[in-house]
Amino acid sequence: MTFKSEHVPDFLKMFEEKRADILGSEGCLHLELWQSIHDSNIYFTYSHWKDEYYLNQYRDSSLFAVVWPMTKQWFSEKAEAWTVQPQ
Repeated sequence: MTFKSEHVPDFLKMFEEKRADILGSEGCLHLELWQSIHDSNIYFTYSHWKDEYYLNQYRDSSLFAVVWPMTKQWFSEKAEAWTVQPQ
């Protein structure tokens, strides 16, 4: 996620406020926030879910309905997301 620089503090505050709620979502096993070493306005959330079913449940939740629109308003570029698995 690439943020407008003036909104990075807003995002970081919101993430810390919602982090425990996201981790408390059924099926969420792990959640981290990573920052690019090349651009301080770029952040990645790195999460582990029991499986894609639980991730999709979160995406359909009332929590996500609050978190995602709030986060999107601060973007300077369209976000990208990937679902991956170890090989």
